[in-house]
Amino acid sequence: MNIAQIKQIDLVDYLRAIGFSSTKESAKSAWYHAPYREDRTPSFKVNKDKNLWYDFGTAQSGDIIDLAELLYKSKDVSRLLKLIENAAPALAPRIRTPISQYGERLTDQFRNVKVVDLNHGALKSYLQSRSINLDIGERECKEIHYTCNKKGYFAVAFPNIAGGYEIRNPYFKGCIAPKDISIIRKLERSRGGYCCLFEGFMDYLSYLTLVKLGRIAEGSESMDYIVLNSVSNVSRVIEPIKKYEVIHCYLDNDDAGRRVVDTLQELLGGKVCDIFAAYPLYKDLNDFLRDKKKFP
Repeated sequence: MNIAQIKQIDLVDYLRAIGFSSTKESAKSAWYHAPYREDRTPSFKVNKDKNLWYDFGTAQSGDIIDLAELLYKSKDVSRLLKLIENAAPALAPRIRTPISQYGERLTDQFRNVKVVDLNHGALKSYLQSRSINLDIGERECKEIHYTCNKKGYFAVAFPNIAGGYEIRNPYFKGCIAPKDISIIRKLERSRGGYCCLFEGFMDYLSYLTLVKLGRIAEGSESMDYIVLNSVSNVSRVIEPIKKYEVIHCYLDNDDAGRRVVDTLQELLGGKVCDIFAAYPLYKDLNDFLRDKKKFP
């Protein structure tokens, strides 16, 4: 690969491929112990939007090639390109696409979209890596194949009410338009009943897995489920949830999640319950399922 292609490799994926895991991660950034020096307190930050890094301990910054200079202690660019490609060959064909303010990859070049039942071993392994029960994953999700920039890809797909899909695989988080909320109804009802509200479909799958494991007691057999698919969709969910007597919110334990709960409580009152606030050590339901605490 040439310099331009190397710079398209996602830094977070590259660090993971060479054995470095983030200590804290959000949609826009990831923090690490600096991979090229002793660093007791994580001070190495990757900006996911810009695909650049900054070391707060040394005030150094740069792209993947600048990082390789420090990792491999060399300024020979040709050698560095080969070392990067050899260290993470699986990343070589994958080109980054722009990321939205909600942390999703954006592209208008999805082509040859084909949706089938979830069956691919790699996608099943991905769900298992997130501790999702496979029977639940296969029942609730689809498998989607598509081309982008003339290359073929596949991912786990979760449908929304407008005919679009949220798509995920180990390397990609995005949406095939149109973007909208997802509603899973147990019974057709005009009013009443219970509803669970989730931020993303991985949280929904995690909830179902936790119920199956007996770690969460489901409040009602006729519970309906709504997935925002982005906190930006909160305005779209207000009308559908008005009819419910009780709304259990399992939003992320972050500022965005709390703002959604506050907004709904202001509009709909005490029937909006912030259930996940009872689990302050976890960022989201999937972290709770995996017992992955925000703090050690």
